[in-house]
This record gives sequence, structure tokens and C-alpha cells, in this order.
Amino acid sequence: MGKQAGAHIVWDWNGTLFHDNDAIIGATNAAFGELGLNPITMEQYRALYCVPVPRFYERLLGRLPTAAEWDVMDGTFHRYYTRHRTACRLTDGVTELLTGWGSAGRSQSILSMYVHDELVPLVREFGIEGHFLRVDGRRGPSGGSKAEHMVRHLRALTGVDPARTVVIGDAADDAVAALHVGARAVLYTGGSHGRASLEETGAPVVDTLAEAVEEAERLAA
Repeated sequence: MGKQAGAHIVWDWNGTLFHDNDAIIGATNAAFGELGLNPITMEQYRALYCVPVPRFYERLLGRLPTAAEWDVMDGTFHRYYTRHRTACRLTDGVTELLTGWGSAGRSQSILSMYVHDELVPLVREFGIEGHFLRVDGRRGPSGGSKAEHMVRHLRALTGVDPARTVVIGDAADDAVAALHVGARAVLYTGGSHGRASLEETGAPVVDTLAEAVEEAERLAA
């Protein structure tokens, strides 16, 4: 199998494998409208977005949303997103990249903060489920951090060594989650974060998923 056997990628979904930027910004602005906030552009979103998501809203409101406001905004976001995600597609070249990584005896999985019961059928719908050892979405309330989810995800992956694992995602939180479990991260500029905020994590930052996979090969060697 060669020296790369045993290397593992944990893929993020939204904004990484799934190019859903239009649905995300539309859903965000629909949620903002519930509180009378002006809509923002994708560039503004990338400059301001952070997790936990209530902190993102704080940057625009000047305060954390109340529990009632959060419930309204979160519900609005998910209703809008569910309607409009149907027009979104996989990021260019994803199927070939997944096939190439697995063909050398390497493994991969998905960990997303998207709702688990909606993520799994969506991955299946795109015909790529067979590439992954495991597909995990968020179980429980929204608004948290990815780090603890990453702990549970890797524990469930028998034989996967965190030291040979690379997380590929589009958010600073992906780098934080990787560090939390002793893995590495490669961050992709095509999703929710701008390059400047990604570079602040110290992780390698790339503009295409092909570059991300190349970097993952190097890091997991």
C-alpha cells in the first residue's frame, strides 16, 4: 500500500465538500431580517463569521442574542437553508479527489456541524457515501464547538491514528478541533472564512481542495 496507508482525512461538509455558499448567505440574511438587521454580503460574512454561531451574531448586534432571539434566528436559518440547499452542488472535483485518496488504501470520513439526520441522506443522494468510513453530523442543539464532536468521531473510527489524521475544512474551528485531538488541519478558502482569519490559526491555507489533499498527503506522511 505504500507509506500513505494509514493516513486519514476528516472532511468538513458545508462550505468544503458541499459548495453551499449561496444557501448559507441567504439563510443568514433571512435570520438577520428577523431582528431587523441589514443583509450582509458574502465578503462581509467571511470576514465576520466565527463559532460558536451566537458570537457571530454578537459581532453584528453588538451583544449576544437573547435565548428567544437565538431560537427565532436559528429556526429561520434552517428553514431557509433546507429550501435552498437543493440548488447547491458538490465542490468541483470532489468525487475524483475522494476516489484518488481511497484508491491508495487511505481512509476518510465526514464530521459536520450540520444536523446528522439531514446530512446522511444528503451525502447518500450525491452518491459518495461509500467513500467514507463514517459520516457524522451534529446530534443535539446547534451553536456549539466542533472540538468535542471530533473527540467522539475519532473514537468511533477503529484503527485511525490522530497523528496520521488531517482535518480539511473551511473554518478556523476545524483547526481548533484538529488540535484538540492531536491531528493536523488544512483550511480551504472557498467556504465560510476569509484567508486572513484562516491564516491566524497557523494551519496551512489553500485555495482549492486539490491543494488541500496534496497538503494532507504531506502532513500525514
